[in-house]
Amino acid sequence: MAFMFRAASAAIFFILSLAPIAAQSLKPSASTQGFHSRARLISGGLQGDRWLAGIEITLDPGFKTYWRNPGDSGLPPRFDWSGSENLADAEIRWPSPSRHEDAAGTIHVYGKKVVFPVIVKAAAKDRPVKLVLSAEYGVCKEICIPARADLTLDLTEDAMGRSLIEAALAKVPVPQPLAAPGDLSVISVEPVKQDKPAYIVTTRAPSSAKPALFAEGPENWYLSTSLPDDANRFTVTVEEKPKDASGPLALRLTLVAGGKSVETEVSLDAKELPR
Repeated sequence: MAFMFRAASAAIFFILSLAPIAAQSLKPSASTQGFHSRARLISGGLQGDRWLAGIEITLDPGFKTYWRNPGDSGLPPRFDWSGSENLADAEIRWPSPSRHEDAAGTIHVYGKKVVFPVIVKAAAKDRPVKLVLSAEYGVCKEICIPARADLTLDLTEDAMGRSLIEAALAKVPVPQPLAAPGDLSVISVEPVKQDKPAYIVTTRAPSSAKPALFAEGPENWYLSTSLPDDANRFTVTVEEKPKDASGPLALRLTLVAGGKSVETEVSLDAKELPR
């Protein structure tokens, strides 16, 4: 079923991408109006030897855009910085998403507004950095439509921009190991027997918060995640994987609850045990 949703979504994206569905200005600027959305680049000034920047996407009421792993259907954002000047590296940080159920299955989304923090490294520290971004992202209400934004910005000190970026950084999951102490943690990953390969992921979360778990595997692996049971346990199922897949399975587990989020990476060996 998940494969059918992904195939249908891919067909829709291909057909719609042939038409200019996102409004764009002829000359790139720091912001642009798109399909039921507005995108802009934000500068936050220097932090040590790196620049802080951000990609802000504001959505019309009722519309959503997608996380790096969109779920059963959808379009993950794509960011191309190849036209930038004096740029050595631009590292995207991903705020934790929300889980949304609809007719196409489970999707991982942002609503209203999202800022993607960007940690920028200049090629030459004594020269200014000019960001030139070509961004592609999905905008969804009932059907997902691909949108495009071409943006440019000279990085400068900007107190308001820095405040927005720092607020977004606070929503980025904190990396932590398996079974880390604290009120939010991925405690264990254990294999379970069923028709498809699957794992029980046991978590710890505040008693007043209902946790959400987002599971990601290697490229071209497709995973589904159940809702938690009363013991905050999730079932992560491998829906599809490459035929020639072998070796350890690298899982990235993002746990969200009570306004906090953590990210735990687990490598499962040939016996499907974490190491």
